[in-house]
Amino acid sequence: MSRIAACFADLKAQGKTALIPYVTAGDPHPSITVPLMHRMVEAGANIIELGVPFSDPMADGPTIQQAHERALVHGTSLQDILAMVKEFRQTNQTTPVVLMGYLNPIEIMGYEEFAKAAEEAGVDGALTVDLPPEEGMGVLPMFKEHGIDPIFLLSPTTPAMRMKSVAEAGGGFVYYVSLKGVTGASTLDVGAVAGRIAQIREHTDLPLGVGFGIKDAESAAAVAKVADAVVVGSAVIKQIEATPDDHAAIMHNISHLLASMRTAMDA
Repeated sequence: MSRIAACFADLKAQGKTALIPYVTAGDPHPSITVPLMHRMVEAGANIIELGVPFSDPMADGPTIQQAHERALVHGTSLQDILAMVKEFRQTNQTTPVVLMGYLNPIEIMGYEEFAKAAEEAGVDGALTVDLPPEEGMGVLPMFKEHGIDPIFLLSPTTPAMRMKSVAEAGGGFVYYVSLKGVTGASTLDVGAVAGRIAQIREHTDLPLGVGFGIKDAESAAAVAKVADAVVVGSAVIKQIEATPDDHAAIMHNISHLLASMRTAMDA
């Protein structure tokens, strides 16, 4: 059983929902990423989504775009991020790590080389925003051969037929984008999310995570009632944005945010 599957199975047995925070690797400096990963687990994170910095993060709003820019100032590369995961695994062998990003860095490294290196580092899944299943014939078999779950996105406008095909191609969990727009945009309509989650469940047995628009403990708790996982990104990055030069404050503030979400989700 993969780390992701084991994580969801354990949480289901406890009647809990996964908390999945997103941070961009290398933001605001590469030296903070691994310690921050550990701190997030201590605060209640069940899976870590590690963003791979890219110059054109088309699915992301201004907050995460700026996180990518801050990380790229330090030259944070895909190879650097795999090294970070490997360092994280020296003391944490259980928390799943999912890389979230865009296809270009993987293309440059090479599909097979990336899959092998990711497996060796201890990566569990890859959410590649601009890689639809139809165009993944060259890379998806490599992912699966090396135990990397390919995680795909569904949106409020995804038709039922496509829900099924996307779910069949994917692994780990399905990521439902709750809003029409980029990360950090608009206001979450939990009722609409619940309706879409019910529709998606008709087409897959994979756990369903919901992201985009989750800003605080209240919204995290509301989504936790209808989903298997709550993904929080921009709200975490805003804590880095507020004090980019104060790493102690970043660690404290992100830990506080996640702990409040974890408490509300479990209540």
